Amino acid sequence: MEPRTAADFLVERLRLWKVDRIFGYSGDGINPLLGALRRSGSPEFIQARHEEAAAFMAVGHAKYTGGVGVVTATQGPGAVHLLNGLYDAKLDSVPVVALIGQQSRTVLGSDYQQEIDLLSLTKDVAAFQQQIADPEQLPLVLDRAFKAALSMRAPAVVILPHDIQQAPAPQTPHEHGVVPSSPVWSQGCLLPREQELHDAAALLNSGSKVALLVGQGASKAQHEVLAIAESLGAGITTSLLGKPFVDEELDHATGTMGHLGTSASAYLMSHCGTLLIIGSNDPWTEYYPAPGQARAVQIDIDPQAIGNRYPVDIALSGDAAETLVALTPLLHSKQDRAWRADIEAQVRKWRALTLERALTPATPINPERVLQKLNDHLPGDARVAVDVGSSVYWYARHLRLPRGVPAHLSSTLGCMGCSVPYGIAAKLARQGSPVVVISGDGAMQMAGMAELITVSRRWKDWEDPRFVVCVLNNGDLAEVSWEQREMEGEPRFPASQALPDVDYAGYARLLGLGGRRVEDPQQVAAAWAEAFSSDRPFLLDFVTDPDVPLLPPFPAGASKVEGMDHALRQEPGGAAQARELLRTYAGQEERRSDA
Repeated sequence: MEPRTAADFLVERLRLWKVDRIFGYSGDGINPLLGALRRSGSPEFIQARHEEAAAFMAVGHAKYTGGVGVVTATQGPGAVHLLNGLYDAKLDSVPVVALIGQQSRTVLGSDYQQEIDLLSLTKDVAAFQQQIADPEQLPLVLDRAFKAALSMRAPAVVILPHDIQQAPAPQTPHEHGVVPSSPVWSQGCLLPREQELHDAAALLNSGSKVALLVGQGASKAQHEVLAIAESLGAGITTSLLGKPFVDEELDHATGTMGHLGTSASAYLMSHCGTLLIIGSNDPWTEYYPAPGQARAVQIDIDPQAIGNRYPVDIALSGDAAETLVALTPLLHSKQDRAWRADIEAQVRKWRALTLERALTPATPINPERVLQKLNDHLPGDARVAVDVGSSVYWYARHLRLPRGVPAHLSSTLGCMGCSVPYGIAAKLARQGSPVVVISGDGAMQMAGMAELITVSRRWKDWEDPRFVVCVLNNGDLAEVSWEQREMEGEPRFPASQALPDVDYAGYARLLGLGGRRVEDPQQVAAAWAEAFSSDRPFLLDFVTDPDVPLLPPFPAGASKVEGMDHALRQEPGGAAQARELLRTYAGQEERRSDA
């Protein structure tokens, strides 16, 4: 029987932390760890095609499960490749532990092969980082990495020199200089002080035109959010990360706020007199109420986040659900429902506008139609992964998630290429549920196509093979093209924006998956139906129109139209079709606003 090594001990400790899978890519710097995983049989090792994708899978695992995502990579280039995923975890506040190999201690400082300063590399991204100097340090550091990741909802980094992994398993003797540790953690019950709750209730009771801004911090407080909104007669908007946690079928749910949000949410925020922020740190500050317009209460589990985006009058530091349970009995039910009726009217206008836009002719397919039609086909137990780009706009504005359906993306970092890795993590965490990936062609070319190989390798083991990949194929990096026009007054720069044409459906079929190219808007619904009835993962290549404008929500959008039109006039042929669609969209919103 082989003697137990420090790597064997590490794997045993991971099991005590309830780690069931590790995402990564092999390399000599973690060979002892990989050997220990082989000997143990668990946790399961999930091989990605690239370390960055493995890190995104770990982030996705944390987002879909609520647990800690674990990723491993070798030293040097493997470690560098992890950074995008680790920053995604940091900026979206999810717990991830990265186990990074390093050259043996005896060669550190010699400019050895693949030797880089990993502590400096990960200093900014990690809430906790430590390089193991002695095997006896391993239980302490690993436990603290998990505790830091869970407590601070952030990435933690453990650096594992090769010779440490090979060393005999630690004994942790009871003596000076050795600190014992245990793999346990509990968040406990986090509540504001009673006086703070009464102060918040007094502000909310005396306030008028109440708006709720709900973020991902309210993920476990969905019923409590609805109860407090009902008591206050409030309208509800969400951050992009908070979208899955509010039922957008509600008459007073205005949808997502911000540049990619809805006009109903823009109305709510620009007209409210009282604001209750629940678990949100959304950065789109220009879409908050103007400073001084509204008195505000903010609930957040992180005291440092309170007041970061808007001048807040009352800070409530605590768990969202527990805090709302304590706050709600102190509130008086508002009898005047004129504000609520006003918000419901705005929601009806917005929904009518989204349908009108989805049916607006484009060449060949309007991308808004694709997401609008998905509402009719999305299973109630699905899991949704969304990539970064113009696809986020159509997801935020059109897709109404069934209650309980999670949807995640790289929101604050905004990193392209996250959706297929996220989708794989979602599928592995619940293999009996269908997964839907929504991506643009830019993100698919950047990273998604490589990870479709991972899908093709694993899908036959899944209880439910449905893994539907939607590619909005417009041949353009459309979000940036429209940003160039809107924010810089610049025409589209084809050398930087045009994408090569790829047969995504054919590529999927090459991998043994299903695939269909869709160029007829009348076939969109049938394509969704085919994909969800397939006996294998299925890619839908929707050929969409890059000229469909990414207008910010009105009233802000109205001020942007002239500048965007000016930029379009400078493009070849005067971009006649794009200008026509821009005028059509602006006119549609103006008519709805005036109605």
